[in-house]
This record gives sequence, C-alpha cells and structure tokens, in this order.
Amino acid sequence: MAGPFGRWRSLLSSRAVASQVFALQVAVVVLLIVATVVALVLQSRTDGEREARQRAVAVAETFARTPGMVDSLTGSEPSADLQPSAEELRTASGVDYVVAMTPDGRRLTHPEPQRIGRPFAGTVAPAAAGGTVTETVAGTLGPAVQHVVPVTDAKGRVVGLVAAGVTIERVSGVVEEQLPVLFGAAAAALGLATAGTALVSRRLRHQTHGLGPAEMSRMYEHHDAVLHAVREGVLIVDGEHRLLLANDEARRLLGLPPDAEGRHARDLGIDPGVARLLESGQPVTDRVHTAGERQLAVSVRLTGGDGGPPGAVATLRDTTELRLVSGRADVAQGRLKLLYDAGVEVGTTLDVVRTSEELARLAVPRFADFVTVDLPDAVLRGEEPAGGGHVRHMRRVAYAGIRDDTPLHPPGTLIRFVPDTPQARGFATGRAVLEADMTAFDGWQQQEPARARQLVEYGIHSMIVAPLRARGVIMGVATFWRADEPESFDDGDVSLAEELVARAAVSIDNARRYTREHAMAVTLQRSLLPRSLPEHTALDIAHRYLPAQAGRGGVGGDWFDVIPLPGSRVALVVGDVVGHGVRAAATMGRLRTAVHNFSTLDLAPDELLWHMDELVSRIDQEESGEGDAGSVDGGGATAITGATCLYAVYDPVSGVCTMARAGHVGPAVVYPDGRAVFPGVPAGPPLGLGGLPFETADVRLPEGSSLVLYTDGLLEDRDRDRDIDEGMELLGRTLAQAGRTPEETCRTVLDALLPERPRDDVALVVARTRRLSADRTAAWDVPPEPAAVGRVRAQAGRTLEGWGLVEEAFTAELILGELVTNAIRHAAAPIRVRLIRDRSLIFEVGDGSSTAPHLRLATETDEGGRGLFLVSQLAERWGTRYTGEGKVVWAELPLRPRPR
Repeated sequence: MAGPFGRWRSLLSSRAVASQVFALQVAVVVLLIVATVVALVLQSRTDGEREARQRAVAVAETFARTPGMVDSLTGSEPSADLQPSAEELRTASGVDYVVAMTPDGRRLTHPEPQRIGRPFAGTVAPAAAGGTVTETVAGTLGPAVQHVVPVTDAKGRVVGLVAAGVTIERVSGVVEEQLPVLFGAAAAALGLATAGTALVSRRLRHQTHGLGPAEMSRMYEHHDAVLHAVREGVLIVDGEHRLLLANDEARRLLGLPPDAEGRHARDLGIDPGVARLLESGQPVTDRVHTAGERQLAVSVRLTGGDGGPPGAVATLRDTTELRLVSGRADVAQGRLKLLYDAGVEVGTTLDVVRTSEELARLAVPRFADFVTVDLPDAVLRGEEPAGGGHVRHMRRVAYAGIRDDTPLHPPGTLIRFVPDTPQARGFATGRAVLEADMTAFDGWQQQEPARARQLVEYGIHSMIVAPLRARGVIMGVATFWRADEPESFDDGDVSLAEELVARAAVSIDNARRYTREHAMAVTLQRSLLPRSLPEHTALDIAHRYLPAQAGRGGVGGDWFDVIPLPGSRVALVVGDVVGHGVRAAATMGRLRTAVHNFSTLDLAPDELLWHMDELVSRIDQEESGEGDAGSVDGGGATAITGATCLYAVYDPVSGVCTMARAGHVGPAVVYPDGRAVFPGVPAGPPLGLGGLPFETADVRLPEGSSLVLYTDGLLEDRDRDRDIDEGMELLGRTLAQAGRTPEETCRTVLDALLPERPRDDVALVVARTRRLSADRTAAWDVPPEPAAVGRVRAQAGRTLEGWGLVEEAFTAELILGELVTNAIRHAAAPIRVRLIRDRSLIFEVGDGSSTAPHLRLATETDEGGRGLFLVSQLAERWGTRYTGEGKVVWAELPLRPRPR
C-alpha cells in the first residue's frame, strides 16, 4: 500500500531512531491541536448560554425599573405607552424581544404587534407571586433564554410583569465567526510543529551518524575498555545473585579472585555487608562499608525495572582519603563555631566571676573535659595584679566539667602555685603551656604530688594552661584538662586555647575595670551617706542602703538622712538622683549637704523643697556652661540633673508628721494595729524643673506607728516585669502586720521585694514613732508687760523642781528670762512659752513678729544688747524658726546624766 498510511507505517516500523521520533512528535502535536479546538468550541457554547442569560436578566430588570412603568401599567392605554419604549430598549440592547404584560400573563408589548393581547409563552406564576423566572425555551428562532420579573407599586403589589429574551445563537455567533481563524491558527501551529520536529529528527540523525551493527559492536568494545579503566569499581550480578562482571577497580578494591565470575555473592570472600547489599534486591546510594583498611561507598541499582534481565549493578568508590579530609574540615568548622560562640556567650555581664564561669561552661565538653579559671584576688577587686608576673597566689573562681567528682580544687580555693608549675610559668611568661602527657610527671606534679597522682588515676592525661592577657595585663590563667577524650592536646589545640582565652580575657578585663569603677562609686557614695544615725527620743529607726550590682546599672544617687531639729522634732529625708556612677554619687552628696544646711534654718518641708529646686536648677546651669566649654562628656553635651526628694518632719509632742515630696514615691504608714496605708502626700515636680509650688500634708501618727520611706528601686523589677504600681501593692501587703520592729520590717521588705541582682539602688528607712508624755512639757501664755517676766521665771522654777532639775533651775530661769524679755520688748503679741524635757532642756518662746533677733556685741555704755549673748554662752545652741503666726526663738540646755 503506497498511500499516506503506508508512508506512516514505514516510518513507525523503521529502525532509524530519528524517523520514529519524528512520527511520534507529529502525532502528539496533532492530538493536542484537535483537543484544543474541541475544548474551545465547547467552551464557546457554554459561554454563549451564560452571556444570553446575563443579558436577558439585565434588560428585564432595567425595563421593569424604568421610571413611570407602574403608571403606564395601571393607565388606560398601557400598550400605547410601553410599546415604543420596549422596542427602543430591544434594539439598543440586542435582545430578541422585550415584553410587558399583565400579572396574568397577557402581552401588552411585543416586537410583532399582532401578538399583543395574547398570553405569554412561558412560566409567569412565580413572577406574579413576586419572584423571578429564568428559563431556556425553544422559540421560533431557536433555543432562547428568557427572564421574567415583576413590577410592583409603592405598596408592594404586583401590577405587571416584564420579560426579556435572547436566542443563544445570537450571542454565540461571534465565537463561531472566530472558528475559521482558530482552525487556521491550528493548521499553522501544526505546520510549525512539523517543521520543528523535522529539524530535530534531522539533527538526531546527524548526531548518530547512521551507525550500523558493526559500528555498534566497535562502540561496545570501546565501552568495555572504558569500564575497566575507570577508578570506580563496577559489579554486575544476575537475578540469582551470581557475579556476571567485575571491572579491574572492583577486583582491586574487594580483592576478588581471578575466577570470581559465576560465583554467588556470598562466596566471593568480600565484606558481608557488601554481599548483603548485592543480595537484597533493594536500590542503595552511597552506603559506606569497610573493606580491610578502606572505606567504600557502595551504590546499587536494579536492572530488571524496564523489562531487562533481572539483576543489579553495584558501583564502589574508595572514600578513605575523602573521609580523612572531611574529618579535618569538621574539626576546623567546630573550632570556628566555638570561637564564634565565645564572642557571643562570654562577657554577657560586667562581672569578673560570671565571665570566667561563662568561659569554663563554653569549653566543656566541646574542647576540654574540665576547665578551671584562677585569678588573683586583686583582679576580683578590680585592681591589677601586684608584683607583675610573679604572682603565685590565685583563687579558683570558675570550674566546669563533665563530672563534679574530680580531685581538682573547687571554686573559692586560694591556691599557691610553685614556680615550676605550668600555671606559674604561664602567668609569668604570658605564653600558653602544654602538658601533652601528664602521666610522665615531668615537673607539673611539684605543686601537690599527692593530688597529682589522684588526677592521673582519675584519668586526666593532658592539659593546656593559657594566660588571660588583655591590654598588656595578665589577669590569671585558664586551664583546660582532658580525661575521657583519648587524644591528648596538641599544638593545634594550644592555638585554639590561646584564641579562645584571648577573647574571654578582654571581657574579663572590661569587667575588672568596671568593678574598680563600681567600687570607687560605692566607696564615694557610702562616704557621703550617714554612717550612723543619732539617737532620738521621738523615733526608733532602722535603715538599709543597697547599691545596684556591678554590671546591672551600678551605683546610683539614692540617699537618706535623719536630721534632729529643735523642739525634739526629727526630719526624715529620702531622695534619688537620676543616673548611675560617680557623677550621680557626687551630686547626691551635694544635695544631702544642702538638705542639712536648709534644715538648720528650720524651714517648712515645702519651703525647703523650693530651695532644693533652686539649687538643682543652678547645678544644671553650671554643668551646662561647662558642657558648652567642652569639659563635660568631652563634647560640650549639656548634662541635666534629675532628682527626687521626700522631706518629712515629725513632732513627738503633737504626734503630727508634716511631709512634702518632689517627684518622689509616696511614703507608707503602718499603724499599731497592722494596717498599712499610703497617705495622700501631694506630688510635686522633680527637683530642677521649677515653675510649680510644693504642697505639704499633715498626718497624725499614733504612738507605735511606723513611717516607711524608700526609693523606687525597691518597687520596680524589670526582670519580673513589675512596675511601680504593682510594687506598691506588694509593699502594702508586706507591711501589713502588727508588732514588728523596724529592723524586722526592713528585713521582711527586702526579702519580699528585692530581686537577687537589683538593677537600681535601694534606700529604705523605717521609723517607729514615740510620743513625749504630757508631764514632760509645760506651756504658758505671757502678757506683753515687763512684770510678766518674773512670773514666768517663777513658774519655770517650780516646773523644773517638779522634774528634778534643781541644779539647772538658775541657768534655765536666766535663759528663759532673757528670751521672754526680748519678746516683750521687741516683738508683738501673742507671746507663748513652752518647756520640753528631753535629752536636753528646750526653751521655746513664740511671738507674733517675723523679725528675727540677732546676736551683737554691746559696748560698755550700752544699756541693753547683752541678752542673746548670755543665751548663746549658757545654752548649747539656739536659733529661730518661723511659723504661720510669727516666729519661735528656741534654746537648748544640756542636761547632766543623773546617777542611777
């Protein structure tokens, strides 16, 4: 048969690979084109029906909602009104008909006027009930889609129906018109694909060079030669696991005998693992097995999967040298990772001991089995080791190991290293020392011979001592020990140890320097804080000051003070300077001194805080001026001093405590029954802001109440996400207990609120109140007449006699007489005298004048001017304080202790 089918059959039956590929590719292209055309035609039909439905719905809905539609349907001539509009809409929208009808389906409009008045050919009942109808009908022009919608009046009643219809052929005609173009494109694609296939086939025929059987035989011979020349072993076994072929490399790697072909895999004398792979019938990739001293990577592929003869082909690669190189690369990568981790994990805090512990933990077990770090005590204090490289005594500050039962000295032990030990030599020379074989006992054991034998018996066999050196200072040594790892340390390990310790040494040196600065700041601050508090009759006081831990913020500017005032009163002060370090401590000292100076003027708490505010503002101005000159922070930066303060004055006679605060947290009061409250002391602005006044609050404290003053470092805890409000709530619960002494209250509060490593300073003052009984005070009103002086002196004498102060009566009457005389002569009424017997005898003369008396030296001819001079000579101290009604001139006469 010589027709076209005959030519295709000849092509498919041809032995030429290029011809078969050509025929198959053409057939595939034809099938794809036919399938594409059929799919597009079917899709066009579906799209046409969908388009017809959407167009009918849109036209019907539009016409039904045309303005005036309801009036036309209910009018006298609906057909005459609606027919023109319906035809106009039909023509514009491209549908076949637009029909308006009555609710019972009688046509009012139609493209063919003779059909007006006839029943509508379709379903109208759902639309007459208020719904819609979309259906496909067989019309005179072919299948059509029509949509019927109701027309309702304002009351929702259906007054008419509107239907729109379009034939599917009208919509799909556009697509069908494009079919010739589509078929033309398909024919063009077929032609291009056939041409491309022909070119590919020609290229394939060109590349195979038309090889015949003889040529293929020669190619096989060449393949066989290559098979035996490659440096990869090849084994071929049949379905019964007998060896069919083994190339020369496989014979060499496995040590096969000359007559190996034909033997079963298990009888070849090869590695049992390799024999099991050949018998398993499972594909394997790069399975490593040992053959003598070689490491072989074995891969197995099956040959019977595509209808070929059953069996398997195995390839063998010698990976012994590759594994050695890979092992070295893994070691190098591990060391680089260790050094990287050292930069991240060592030195996370500015603490010498903590940094040493981080170094020890990092190296175990990745580099050594045990690690110890030894430092001189001077380094722990933040100083440089004394004596240069001849330090012998070092303290073990860090230990880490895979076990804890070693004979090594535990942390905290002070060790004296003899000169010949590796630790002493490393510290003296600044170079690492390697003891590769500790079992040789070549001098390292002189430190402690008995302990040295215990270390060797424990299994420790080598060590490296690396000095901790940074910025030219040797601060100690780190010792790395090996026990479970069989390989001893070598020179490569020494280099790694030096690099590892060098990175840690910088962090330790930074921590050492910070420790020194922190110690200096702590020393400065403690020297500025009160070392001991004076004894007071009015208060029983306990206090605590705790600086922040080094590396957690450092020393800040918190302070407190207890200042005795005239009239047995006591001032309690607590404050906080923003910031940390020496500058904050120095500023705190200036403010504490200022509070002392202002308190000698016996100012009210709000007035004292006003003066403190002015002082802080002046400090800011001074430091700002220095900053402009370039002496502050090295660059002219303006330093702003922020500070808070709480000032309270307690009067044991009245039991009233007057308080004012400048940006500080409010105090707490614990009443004798155990109730803990936070009195509402008005909050003023922090010191230095200015512009707003300070206000005072008076709180009456029953005897036995406790006044608790503190700084915000007691309340906040950023490690536990505790803010000030939560801290105050916890403080209130902690304080709410009766019967505790101030010391017990301090301990309980710190245990409950203070974290293990505080970030901020904490100042805490607990003062339990006492009252002066009524029999220890006396008061009189004095009329403004000279004759009253004698009566006051007589009353005072009788009072002192009742108190048992007969020996002090003359001096007391003289002092009181001079003070009352000055008030009568130079001041204004009302004049009032008060005597208080405390640790000293206190005289208070109040008047209505705000003019303060001044001490002056009278001449021989002056008649007066000697009263205050006598008072200053007889009294221990005297002064003036102002009140809301005037002033009070006071004096104190020391009392001699009475024999018991």
